[in-house]
Amino acid sequence: MADEGFGGEAWLGVDLGTQSVRVLLVTSDGTLLGAGSAPLRGRRDGIRHEQDPGQWWEALCTASHCALGRAAGVRIGGLAVCGTSGTVLLTDGAGHPVSPALMYDDGRAAAEAARARRAGLAVQDTWALPKALWLVREYGGEVRAGGPGERAYGSRLRLAHQPDLIVARLTGKPPPADSSHALKTGYDLERDVWPEAVLTGLGLPDGLLPDVVRPGTRLGEVVPAAGAATGIPAGTPVIAGMTDGCAAQIASGALRPGAWNAVLGTTLVLKGAARDPVRDPTGVVYNHRAPDGTWLPGGASSVGAGALSAAFPEADPAVMDARAAAFEPSGALAYPLVSPGERFPFLAPDATPLLLGEPADDADRWAALLQGVGLAERLCLDYLHHLGAPLDGPLTFTGGAARSTYWNQLRTDILGRPARVPEQTEPALGMAALAAYGVRAARNADTEGGPAAGAAPGKGAIGHADAARGDTGASGARVPCGTDAGGNGGTAGREDGAASDVRASGGTDAEGGTPGRGASLAPPGAASGRRAAAPGAATAGDATVATAAGTGPGAGASQAAVPGAGATSRAAAAPTLADIAERMVRVRTVLSPRPDRTARFAEPYARLVDALESRGWLPAPVAAHARTRLDLDTTES
Repeated sequence: MADEGFGGEAWLGVDLGTQSVRVLLVTSDGTLLGAGSAPLRGRRDGIRHEQDPGQWWEALCTASHCALGRAAGVRIGGLAVCGTSGTVLLTDGAGHPVSPALMYDDGRAAAEAARARRAGLAVQDTWALPKALWLVREYGGEVRAGGPGERAYGSRLRLAHQPDLIVARLTGKPPPADSSHALKTGYDLERDVWPEAVLTGLGLPDGLLPDVVRPGTRLGEVVPAAGAATGIPAGTPVIAGMTDGCAAQIASGALRPGAWNAVLGTTLVLKGAARDPVRDPTGVVYNHRAPDGTWLPGGASSVGAGALSAAFPEADPAVMDARAAAFEPSGALAYPLVSPGERFPFLAPDATPLLLGEPADDADRWAALLQGVGLAERLCLDYLHHLGAPLDGPLTFTGGAARSTYWNQLRTDILGRPARVPEQTEPALGMAALAAYGVRAARNADTEGGPAAGAAPGKGAIGHADAARGDTGASGARVPCGTDAGGNGGTAGREDGAASDVRASGGTDAEGGTPGRGASLAPPGAASGRRAAAPGAATAGDATVATAAGTGPGAGASQAAVPGAGATSRAAAAPTLADIAERMVRVRTVLSPRPDRTARFAEPYARLVDALESRGWLPAPVAAHARTRLDLDTTES
């Protein structure tokens, strides 16, 4: 039964991954009512990585029916959608795809990225802005009138991020983008504008970029046609989401300053919470902005569990973990990059997977890879400390790899600090929490008059007829659900070909954000453009209409309910996103480091730092800081 303490509502979270679409239905106290997943397929060829965006909708229809199949009579308060950061495509004016989707790690836009950097924008080769330039060059600036791509709502091309396409189908119109997904397309989070002069100078056509709203903003509601296809009740509010890494962070509950979430799936992402941006002149650490105006610093590494599935595609992880326990530390030393190039804790496009020494056997090699990820994770935390990031809060493990009891304890020992593991470790849970926050923010904004921003009375309830067809897809044919309400089945990983490895499930590898340099992609003095609307603001078509003060800043203002901000007493009393997430997140395990095991990994860590520095990948000041921290830890132990 839904949590009666919050009006009996349940919340729907949708996670668009690389391997699958994942949907969770949860109550406000974290009770899982339903879960479903459906597979996705991609096309990889060298640096090329595409998907057919049409399959996202088909997979959502299947996964949502699975998730809702046992929830008859439950009222859905709202939903939100996350996607892989940096995945973009072109659509026509009605939101129909006219290009393939270039996935988060597609590397064909290197020349465009170099051109953007020369213009003063701090972007990486695989970010969304270079891909937008590449797509415009390859597919043209406008769909010709009367041509096969023309639709009733106009012929101009629009850029869409992965969730934008799904939200357009759900709400019946192309939505504004959320600022989290727009960030790697060049959106300036500190000024809340597109740097339009710079982007126009790079050749982006007028009208290509969407308007932008803050995560947690109400975008519309599910239209009847979408409700019939997905099983989601018509009238359900649709809330602006965030990237998959941010979604996983929300699902970890790591939203108060000093708290950090380590998301280990195919690759490793570390995301934390801070009152101010963490400044990094190299752009390795970036800053997303939370719905309440605070900051979510973090970085995305290229090491991760994908290295295990690549090296041992047929292995049983549990069996290999048990065998690897005999090798602590391993006879070999690994820096297990999933693909060439490193992004965090250092920027080294020429970095390659590293294996020093000869493993005794496959179990020893497996151990080296497990330990290598843990050592890289420790270096990430040392780098964050080097930048002055707050690290005094709890550390949470999420992602597919968090299902491994052995690896969780091993990472805790290597890091030498406690960690906690929630029951649910999926980005979809974070989107359910964000949906709850956004609907309540809109309701709070409307308490002095006018209709509630959430679902109208009588809307948003799953009927028995809907629930009865919970194992059918959009076409009505019976399809297998990827998982049941237990919520731990299925694969939601971010790498094609890794489905057999549960470690690559539910993680995030697409993450990126505002570089620490001023928490903005734009060069100093960049021209201002359209500003983002905030939670509590209604959106109408491409326009944004600010309503009464909510818990987030107004469009372009800074009125969030954070320390030092002048929020109203009503907004201050409303539940924050951190409050809502902490209520939903259920901690399954609290881990403590074993000092004797931590000591075993001091020497391998020192050797890894030396090896990375000697190859010119790790800057000398960062290496020195890591050694100083290691010496202090060794002395204290």
